[in-house]
Amino acid sequence: MGFGQQWMKWMEVGVFNSNLSVLVNGSPSSEFKAERGLRQGDPLSPFLFTIVAEGLAGLMRRSTERGVFTGFKINEEISYDLLQFEDDTVLVGVGSWGNLWAIKVILRAFEMVSGLRVNMWKSKLYGVGLDQYFLEAVSCFLCCKLDKIPFKFLGVTVGGNPRSVSFWNLIMENLRAKLSPWIGRILSIGGRVTLINSVITNC
Repeated sequence: MGFGQQWMKWMEVGVFNSNLSVLVNGSPSSEFKAERGLRQGDPLSPFLFTIVAEGLAGLMRRSTERGVFTGFKINEEISYDLLQFEDDTVLVGVGSWGNLWAIKVILRAFEMVSGLRVNMWKSKLYGVGLDQYFLEAVSCFLCCKLDKIPFKFLGVTVGGNPRSVSFWNLIMENLRAKLSPWIGRILSIGGRVTLINSVITNC
């Protein structure tokens, strides 16, 4: 048995052959069998989603190999058609009606195989160097929202100018917000008094 098959066997045991009990007033109830799969927040959920999402990556690879979908080509050796991180997915390709039909077929096939439904109304469409009327037609065709570049992906601005100082303003603000309470906790008593006096003076 290969590692992949063994992993799937473990997942099957964890999802379909596990017994649960509920604490009622501090006392566990009698065990019962889980019949409806995992719930949100279950530690196994991210692993299951990653396995299922790999199916979408496989569909994209096969479509690209057969010439059904054309990704974005940087040079002769490097090209991109799909970027995935947890439950965030970005499809990258040439702006053509052939690619759009391919996307629709791929997503529909993924829905039928996995049982997961892609929420197109929460998805967004971005175009680079494409006609505005074409983008509006594509937005209607795919039933998704049309947005403009730059946009945020995983907390980082995509499509901006990284040489500009303003490009990093949002990231610096987020860092300051995260570091501010941490710095306050490591200050000495004298440092805290100075910080309090400074805040009171500026109020």
